[in-house]
Amino acid sequence: MTALASPRAMRALLPALSLVLVLAGIAWLNPRAISYFGFSLMLNLAVPIALATVAQMFVIAGNDLDLSIGPFIGFTGCIAATWLNDTPLLGAAMLLGCIAVYAAPDWLQALMSVKPPLLPFPVLAALVIAAAAWFGLMRTSYGAVLRGSGGNPAAVARAGWSLLAIKMALFALAGLFGVLSGLALIGITTSADANIGNGYTLLSIAGVILGGGEFVGGVVSPVGAVIGALTLALAASPLLTFLRIPPDWQVGANGAILIIVLAARARIGRRSEP
Repeated sequence: MTALASPRAMRALLPALSLVLVLAGIAWLNPRAISYFGFSLMLNLAVPIALATVAQMFVIAGNDLDLSIGPFIGFTGCIAATWLNDTPLLGAAMLLGCIAVYAAPDWLQALMSVKPPLLPFPVLAALVIAAAAWFGLMRTSYGAVLRGSGGNPAAVARAGWSLLAIKMALFALAGLFGVLSGLALIGITTSADANIGNGYTLLSIAGVILGGGEFVGGVVSPVGAVIGALTLALAASPLLTFLRIPPDWQVGANGAILIIVLAARARIGRRSEP
């Protein structure tokens, strides 16, 4: 069996294949959407979704699940729109308490409105997010320790690492990307609501699993997670709109995509068994 046709390679290609299929459906329904301007509109909310998904990925890497990431993003957005706007120093101090950076709403809006010359900003931002998360988690020695805490915590503990400190680091990273997601969301919407991020909890979990992650074993893929987030962002609104399906079906559509990918993954897994 060639390397490309191996079960492991096929599983790794599933997130990209799901994204290609969604893009193909959009192109077939509305070819004009496949353009710089079209991608800018369709992926308007892709950046905060991708950041929320990466935040959830760090938690899942440690064999945990964060069901509060959505409200946490809403909380961050409220701070950014109120305290950060009226009293920047106090707002920055509050965000730093959540593992954040100082920023002002006007600066966030300007950043999220950037129009690079070649690639739409959401696509460029997704590439940067994926590259940063991939390098930190997959190409550094401490990243291997973080992943090992979910895959084989006993071995990590025997090697002299504190599992408590590792869990704290994973949740700190999740907090950092959660805050960035909230700030990005405020930069796009220029308003805040305590419930604005509630839907991001399920989206982030689905994005990680769609991207090749597992609920157990510390198996995650930073690049796959971002691809999964982009797939869900495209399927959530543009595809349903072009199909003239009510927005109430959004959760069902995302669930259908996830079920199909998981079924294909299970099928590949069975083929790899002797």
